[in-house]
Amino acid sequence: MSLLPYALARPFLFGLDPETTHELTLASLQRAQGTALEWAFCQERVHDPVQLAGLNFPNRVGLAAGLDKNAHCIDAFAAMGFGFVEVGTVTPKAQSGNPKPRMFRLPQAQALINRLGFNNEGLDAFIANVQTARFRKKNPAQPMLLGLNIGKNAATPIERAIDDYLACLDGVYAYADYVTVNISSPNTKNLRELQGDAALDALIGAIDQRRQHLAQLHGKRDALGGLVPRRVPIFVKIAPDLDQGQVEVIAATLKRYGLDAAGQPNQLWGVVATNTTLSRAAVQGLPHAEEAGGLSGAPVREASNRVIRQLRAALGAGFPIIGVGGIMSAQDALEKVRAGADVVQIYTGLIYQGPKLVLQAARGLRDHR
Repeated sequence: MSLLPYALARPFLFGLDPETTHELTLASLQRAQGTALEWAFCQERVHDPVQLAGLNFPNRVGLAAGLDKNAHCIDAFAAMGFGFVEVGTVTPKAQSGNPKPRMFRLPQAQALINRLGFNNEGLDAFIANVQTARFRKKNPAQPMLLGLNIGKNAATPIERAIDDYLACLDGVYAYADYVTVNISSPNTKNLRELQGDAALDALIGAIDQRRQHLAQLHGKRDALGGLVPRRVPIFVKIAPDLDQGQVEVIAATLKRYGLDAAGQPNQLWGVVATNTTLSRAAVQGLPHAEEAGGLSGAPVREASNRVIRQLRAALGAGFPIIGVGGIMSAQDALEKVRAGADVVQIYTGLIYQGPKLVLQAARGLRDHR
């Protein structure tokens, strides 16, 4: 159980520049993980197993990508009780991202704006960090699941984006429980164009074909000597700013690859809904509201829920959906599931509420099955 109430640390953390706080927190977690200092933030993991995308999730609350871009703190987040953790976004080559300042708090709205721009240390460093994580050994019977989130470099022309995604997929495939393809960050020029019909179909088609090769490459032999392919599910992360027609186009594209011959979900494709929003309707007049970048936190909650409801209606039952966006309480997590999500992720809520939100959300979902 955590020995340090987050409420005591938050005033100090919020007194610093947001990106400084972000870097300081990650550095502290990295140093503490696997040591006695882990007791400052560790807490029990709620047992609420669910099967999704062919995987066994220990519970239905995960960490969204973007917080731990370089996979430095996987074990620390495992100690907080998450059922799954998604790290990244990683790009093939290291890049510094957009100029600073590029993170802003809107505490009156329990929100953040960021325009980080996929700043990360690159694929090789990312994989090395993933390989050092020890969370699977701590709980081998039912380990936390790990999602690896991939993107494209800012310098890569949009017409060559597929090359970057395939390079990342080749690198992370052996280490991921699932892979997320990020095509919805508003902070990489033209990236959201990949959510369009033809571009999305080309991207998913290329990834689907590469996965077939990787499944064989990383397969294992069974007792009889036969090859058992390693089929890693892949999720596509989409924006909350899509209209119903755009959501239906994405759903139709995913169904072409995500349904079997009998029309049932094959559990190889899923959706993460959603990323940050460009809308400022809910934060007009607040300090920093007009800063460029993606808005996260409470203001994106309903937009995310709307997209989830539309996706579920278009995809039908059984198609994997991870719901993320504006979860600040157990009730918010429950609303995501009632909208159609199978499991949920938090990020901005963790910054405002602290690790207790992981337990509260996981218990709330467990108790309202």
